[in-house]
Amino acid sequence: MHLDEDLCYRAMRSRDARFDGRFFTAVLTTGVYCRPICPARQPLRRNVRYFACAAAAEEAGFRPCRRCRPEAAPGTPAWVGTPATVARALRLIERGALDRASVDFLAARLGIGARHLRRLFLKHLGAAPKAIASSRRAHFARGLLDRTTLDCAEVAIASGFHSVRRFNQALKAVFGRTPTQLRPGGERRRITEGVTVLQLGFRPPFDWRSMLAFLSARAIPGVEQVDESTYRRSVASDGGVAGLEIKLADAGHALELKVSGGKPSQLLELVRRVRRQFDLDADPLAIASGLGSSKSLAALVSSRPGLRVPGAFDPFELLVRAILGQQISVAAATTLSGRLALRFGTPCHSGPGLTRLFPSAAVLAKVDVAQIGLPRARARSISQVAAAVAASPQVLEPEESLEELIDKLCRLPGVGPWTAHYVAMRGFSEPDAFPGADLGLRRALGDVSATELEAMSQSWRPWRAYAAMHLWAQDFEEARSGNRAVAS
Repeated sequence: MHLDEDLCYRAMRSRDARFDGRFFTAVLTTGVYCRPICPARQPLRRNVRYFACAAAAEEAGFRPCRRCRPEAAPGTPAWVGTPATVARALRLIERGALDRASVDFLAARLGIGARHLRRLFLKHLGAAPKAIASSRRAHFARGLLDRTTLDCAEVAIASGFHSVRRFNQALKAVFGRTPTQLRPGGERRRITEGVTVLQLGFRPPFDWRSMLAFLSARAIPGVEQVDESTYRRSVASDGGVAGLEIKLADAGHALELKVSGGKPSQLLELVRRVRRQFDLDADPLAIASGLGSSKSLAALVSSRPGLRVPGAFDPFELLVRAILGQQISVAAATTLSGRLALRFGTPCHSGPGLTRLFPSAAVLAKVDVAQIGLPRARARSISQVAAAVAASPQVLEPEESLEELIDKLCRLPGVGPWTAHYVAMRGFSEPDAFPGADLGLRRALGDVSATELEAMSQSWRPWRAYAAMHLWAQDFEEARSGNRAVAS
């Protein structure tokens, strides 16, 4: 990946948080690498090198800065400007594709050879796939050491390492210190037992109010709860129950995630899902640049800086919710979702108002979903989809391309193009997914036809999911002022 040194240097000099995580600066005289926002005295230009991702800097022999803490940077948008194969491979690695599988397996999922995948990574990122996955695990472990009371063995498991020995070696290689040496003392270690609090960084701006408003309108009663500042939900965690609470951190550009209950081994997966749900790895600068040049979107993009695509904690949960919501309003679909959870979900108590786990695919495959007041055809679709997912969980795994994912989803009973694209954008973080037949999207642009909207959307690629969010936000404002129901 080519980094323009002039641009990187100016970004580093500005310490603008919007560039945080977009690249890293390595200082030749100290042997450390930093985030662009590092408060330390800035080095001379001749003494710095720039890297697209932390793993590349570590592969070159540099160590993370102890002051700016590169492991706390937002997820690196290293795929921006790289080939589609590299971009998809990075997203799969972020989802844990190499935690328990080989590079050969990852390459096979991408339809290429392992040697070619390594060659692409070295060319565009400066680091091999395994190095990027290992760096990600080490940085996550550093956060747990800093902010939890878990012992080192539990941190190793929670971070995806298969042995404490490998864990010790990896942290020593990345940070130059042992796990015990990395642990802080005093006030920073005063943490409530059974509660894990982590900071999840993002690149500003972030339209937090719009995110909460969208999730609030669709929150499943008993499973999710949203107020003016906080999102909460119950989740199944390795045979038990955990409660999640997410809000803006008091300082810095980060969300604060509080996990109550659950097992350490689930933390990495929980964090991965929360990052996806709140779209924390989005690059607002690139998205605004891509969509702001469109005459039909420019005003919307400038009026809502930092608008994200609200994801879903669980793709299966979202798929069921999407089928429930076909051809009815958001409010009606939310009511039906609550009935489904109340009737078939496992009772729990993971926080105020959180009394149910969303029913699993195995449960919904065996019950009469029509009992909640659904038409028989739609109830049958949910039962058949649940049976398919229960029999083959890989049905809801990401594919090599958006087109293949849409094709796979459309083969499920009761799932058409609108539902497939909606699930792709919110359940799989596909930035170019676009439910072009949606009435709200067409209405926001003056009641254009689905064909006209599809043609218009070609210039919005690869950010069509974000274009959809801007159009839905516009339709919501018009619906509220006109006192009509929102249908998306």
